[in-house]
Amino acid sequence: MRDRARATLWLTAAIVGGLAGLSAGTGRVQADDPNGAPNPYHVVEHWAKLPQGRPWGQAIGLDIDRDGTSLWVFDRCGGTTCVGSDIAPIQKFDASGRLVVSFGSDLINWPHGLGVDGDGNVWVTDGKAGNGKGETAIKFSPDGRVLMTLGTPGVAGNGPNQLNAPSDILVAPNGDIFVADGHGEGTNDRIMKYSPDGKFLKTWGHHGSGPGEFNVTHGLAMDSAGRLFVADRSNNRVQIFDPDGKLLAIWTQFGRPSGVYVRNDMLYVCDSQSSDKVNPPFHRGIRIGSVKDGKVTAFIPGADPSAEMPEGCTADKDGNVFGGFTTKNDVKKYVKG
Repeated sequence: MRDRARATLWLTAAIVGGLAGLSAGTGRVQADDPNGAPNPYHVVEHWAKLPQGRPWGQAIGLDIDRDGTSLWVFDRCGGTTCVGSDIAPIQKFDASGRLVVSFGSDLINWPHGLGVDGDGNVWVTDGKAGNGKGETAIKFSPDGRVLMTLGTPGVAGNGPNQLNAPSDILVAPNGDIFVADGHGEGTNDRIMKYSPDGKFLKTWGHHGSGPGEFNVTHGLAMDSAGRLFVADRSNNRVQIFDPDGKLLAIWTQFGRPSGVYVRNDMLYVCDSQSSDKVNPPFHRGIRIGSVKDGKVTAFIPGADPSAEMPEGCTADKDGNVFGGFTTKNDVKKYVKG
């Protein structure tokens, strides 16, 4: 009981410190309107050139290739699921939007997270079990060969070799693998850490709203210092950890995070759920700020506060931002100027 009280006091101090703007380590919320940061971007519609007859599905996972400009997209096979579909859910587009390669057909049930490692390999998470597959994280070569599978295909669980609704995956520069494992009621709410060869190393976190606890671990990113940023979506916060799971900071100023991405120590957070009823007064959109001080310096809003905004987002080396949409099923490009 005393430990729980101490944790509650710690969390309260973290949030109050953030609201007061007293500590960049704990969190920093904009002093005025949380939706008031400038928007230096304009949207480019229909940027990606899909093959004829191939519509977007729910475009949930995005990342930039190691070339810094090509975009990888993980969508739900032209619809809301890949079950029963022969469409390839993993696609790569060059800087002009031309389709370069696609793969992954008949291997995945429910696409969710996608990440590219330093060697150009593509890692994805499959969030639902069925037909002997799913509840896994899969490593593909850049041309689509399966190189590794984490989890037990077709089996959801909470053991060291099991996953339950994995939402995202990130590979650190040293090769360590992190999986955000959990997506909603009855699933896990934890971070899994594996060695570069796929050996289970450790896990941390469980369902809750206290420090280091999670409620929908929806996205992962890492900064140049090796800090792991976790989109703790239903707790309306980003939690920041060292690579071994030590909690370093809690940030609430980026809204209700569905996706997180870091490039050149700039944090991009896509908020697809905030509303007057959920996490007011934040509006939906993409918030951008430095990982060094946590200050939000740019905000890409929707046409109105209730407009759909991306669940997944990323940015290329030129500063262009990309967002994946899961209701109207689209991928948009946001360009400065």
